[in-house]
Amino acid sequence: MIKTLKNISLEKLTQKLSASIVYAILSSVALNFFFQPGHVYSSGITGLAQIFTTLSVKLLGFNLPVAVTLYLLNLPLLVLAWLKIGKRFTIYTVITVTLSSIFIRIIPEYTLATDPIINAVFGGAVMGAGVGYALRSGISSGGTDIISLYIRKKTGRQVGSISMIFNAGIMLIAGILFGWEYMLYSLLTIFVSSRVTDAIYTKQRKMQATIVTKQPETITRALHDDLHRGVTVVNSAEGAYSHDNMTILITIITQAEYQDFKEIMKKSDPTAFVSVAENVKVLGRFVEDES
Repeated sequence: MIKTLKNISLEKLTQKLSASIVYAILSSVALNFFFQPGHVYSSGITGLAQIFTTLSVKLLGFNLPVAVTLYLLNLPLLVLAWLKIGKRFTIYTVITVTLSSIFIRIIPEYTLATDPIINAVFGGAVMGAGVGYALRSGISSGGTDIISLYIRKKTGRQVGSISMIFNAGIMLIAGILFGWEYMLYSLLTIFVSSRVTDAIYTKQRKMQATIVTKQPETITRALHDDLHRGVTVVNSAEGAYSHDNMTILITIITQAEYQDFKEIMKKSDPTAFVSVAENVKVLGRFVEDES
C-alpha cells in the first residue's frame, strides 16, 4: 500500500482528497437532513446501512449509528476491491468511505421538513450531486460501485444494470420490513438522484480529437502510456500553406480525460493543430478507465 501511495502524485492525491471531502459533506447532508428525518431509504450501501440501523433498534433495542454500519458493510468490499479491482482505486475509495462515515457521524441530524416526498426529492438531489461530483473527479464512494465493477470484470455485464438490480433488492427489503410507502419514497429518491448524477457526471461523454502534427510518435506514445487510448494514424498529409509533411492522429477520449489530454499535447507538441469534437457516438469497443 505504501508503494502504491508513492506512485500517486501529490497533486492528484490532493485533487482526489478534495473531491472525497465534497462527496462526504453532501452525502452526510442528504442522509442527516433528509433521509433519516423523513424515513426515506437511499440507494446502494447507504440504503442498506440505514436498514441495518433501523433493524438494530427494532430487534436489538439500541441504535447502531448509520456511520458505523456503513463502514462495516464497506470493509469486506474494500478487501475485494484491493484484491480484484486495483490498489489505487481501493486507496481512493478507502479515503472516501472513511471521510463519509466521519462526516455522517459529526454532522447532526436535523429535520428541515416532515413531508417524506420533500425529503425524498431534496435528499435525492443532494446525494445525486455528491455522487455526480465524485464520479466526475474519478473517485468511488464504495459499496455498489465495488460490487458492480467486480461483477462486470467477471461477467462483462454493464455496471448500470448491476446497480439497478442491487438497488431494487434494497427497495424491496425496505418495503417488506417497514411498509410499501417507504419503498415508493425511496424509488423517488433514486430517480431524482440518478437524474442529478447524470447532469453532473460527464465522464461517459466521448470526444474525438483530431491532431495535425510533426511529432506523431511522441504524441501517440503519450496517449498510449498516460491515457491508454488507441490512435489512428494518417500519414503523408500536407499543409496547404507551408506544404510541410504532416501526420494526422485521430483518437477518442472521455470528457473527464480532456484536461490530461491538453497537458499531453502541451508537453508533446505545443505547435500541433488540434480539433476536438464533443459528444461523439462510438460503435465498437471503448474501454473506460475504472481506476
